[in-house]
Amino acid sequence: MSTYYQIFGGKVNAVSADPSDPVKGQVWFNTTSAAMKYQSATTAGAWASGGNLANARTNLAGAGTQTSSLAFCGSPGDGSVSNSTEEYDGSSWTSGGNLPTAKRNMGGSGTQTAALGSCGSTTGDPGSPSTSSEEYDGTSWTSGGSTSTARRGGVQAGTQTSAVTFGGAAPSGDTAATEEYDGTSWTAGGSLPSVNAFMGGAGTQTAALSFGGGTPGTSTFEYDGTSWTAGGSMVTGQSDNQGAGLQTAAINMGGEKSPRASTQTYNGTSWSTETSMSTGRSTSAPSTAGTTASALVAGGNTGTPPFSTLTEEFTGGPTAVTKTITAS
Repeated sequence: MSTYYQIFGGKVNAVSADPSDPVKGQVWFNTTSAAMKYQSATTAGAWASGGNLANARTNLAGAGTQTSSLAFCGSPGDGSVSNSTEEYDGSSWTSGGNLPTAKRNMGGSGTQTAALGSCGSTTGDPGSPSTSSEEYDGTSWTSGGSTSTARRGGVQAGTQTSAVTFGGAAPSGDTAATEEYDGTSWTAGGSLPSVNAFMGGAGTQTAALSFGGGTPGTSTFEYDGTSWTAGGSMVTGQSDNQGAGLQTAAINMGGEKSPRASTQTYNGTSWSTETSMSTGRSTSAPSTAGTTASALVAGGNTGTPPFSTLTEEFTGGPTAVTKTITAS
């Protein structure tokens, strides 16, 4: 009979207490409880319906968490551009302060009471890219610093006073430009390896993540505050997709490419498929400060008119748990 050592090339460690940060598949013997244990994973996460937005629209920006989220700007569907802001308390959406200028395809990040929106377009499709940014304090929007590169469909990550924006559609075509914000002004950062727009993003100013997009679709890039490097490829390529979380724990929610309802999570190395949304959509408002265990997506383009007011909340995910091995 083969032994554990012969099969796996290592011995089972004997420890007096369970490891504080075990990895999936790790096995050990707890001498205190006299039990053999291993690290497993729970079942996949699940989506549930939340309260509907008051205003149906696509090309929105988002910020905040699942229980304290923000959705702003966008296109109502009649060729116009919106300056509307809505706030979510975990159950329902209520009106917030309007943006000074109506926009669509903005980048968004931060929290419900300290959000940042940047760039976007002040006109309908395809629109004229903007350089302006706006800051929200939970009540009203005020002007922030202007970016060097005008863009729409770029991605933003971080907080109101420490953000990064990257990619997007510029006047001369898609851009690879990255810019960092300190709460007052934008400065140049390291450029993406290739031009891209309308992708998903997550993370912080010094640990950001870019994934999917118009080109190249499945690629993931990681930012360290200075330069971008390639990460693991997405299981299914997406564009006009929504993201949330951290560089080492990110979630992609939907997108333009089939299957539009697909959900994927990233662990810092590779992507895994999760339970799909009930309604597939793209260019929605994500809870950018959410996590892989607690995220939200609202509104967007379902592929069939009219644009959506639907909100869906994701809970769970492949969280590892410790189990005891028993003999029967």
